[in-house]
Amino acid sequence: MIKEQEKPLSGKRIGIFGKGGSGKSTVTVLLAKKLKELGYGVAILDADSTNIGLPQALGAVTPAPLLDFYGGMIFSGGAVTCPVDDPTPLDGADLYLDDLPPAYQGHSANGIDLFVAGKIGDKGPGAGCDGPIAKIARDFRPRYRSEAPVTLVDFKAGFEDSARGNIVSLDRIIVVIDPTMAAVEMAINMRDMVDQVKAGGMPATAHLDDPDLIEVAHNLYREARIEGVMFILNKVREQETEQFLRDRLAEEDIIPIGVIKDDPALASAWLKGQPLTGSGTKPDMDGIVKALEAAEKKVAF
Repeated sequence: MIKEQEKPLSGKRIGIFGKGGSGKSTVTVLLAKKLKELGYGVAILDADSTNIGLPQALGAVTPAPLLDFYGGMIFSGGAVTCPVDDPTPLDGADLYLDDLPPAYQGHSANGIDLFVAGKIGDKGPGAGCDGPIAKIARDFRPRYRSEAPVTLVDFKAGFEDSARGNIVSLDRIIVVIDPTMAAVEMAINMRDMVDQVKAGGMPATAHLDDPDLIEVAHNLYREARIEGVMFILNKVREQETEQFLRDRLAEEDIIPIGVIKDDPALASAWLKGQPLTGSGTKPDMDGIVKALEAAEKKVAF
């Protein structure tokens, strides 16, 4: 277990992205468990508006959605707006955990905190888009009385939430790449988007009529704290596949920080609705966490 002063990831907010089926929720859970094992405080924000499996994969009771806590979707007469239409920060997103009712907090057996931004599966036809859930994912950052945890944000599959500007609230991004060219292309697109934000690129605001809202949107990008994007190969079965992916990514100057080998036990756990143990991926996760820590230490200096 690492010492208190040797926790470079504490307080960091890391977004997990990937195409559908890439295994981003699996990576989120395995990474959370490894960080907890090393002595970090760990929180997960389930920001995937459609996938309902993360709590059971973590071994935690599903908490009530934060969408309800903040008043529901604007499309249904609620208070939470879409970040594209209204980039204004979510009111009350910066609160002490003590002030969040226990019903909205989940906990795994080993002490990982779990929050669920919201789901659209029970909203019925015509409920509107899931933009309000994306705003909660962008802004929700509870304060802790003790050490700030590493927060892992598991985003919806695909590129939509990043295009909504959610990356501006993250310290770092991890893109999960499964053995498909679609996953490789998404990794390249995410790298390019992060580069644009770091270079001072501004969001699209032609649809906004209010100059104040335009300024809010621009300020979110000016104040973006993102340090970079990293890449993990997942579900890799043989060396030939790994080398093919590495060679293709190298053409874009992308070097993965680690590889998670295909583990039938993980697929079996998802099938049976059981918590993920990830025992077969332990060496893989050890190397990935070391790479993340090394990157943070490099930024610190």
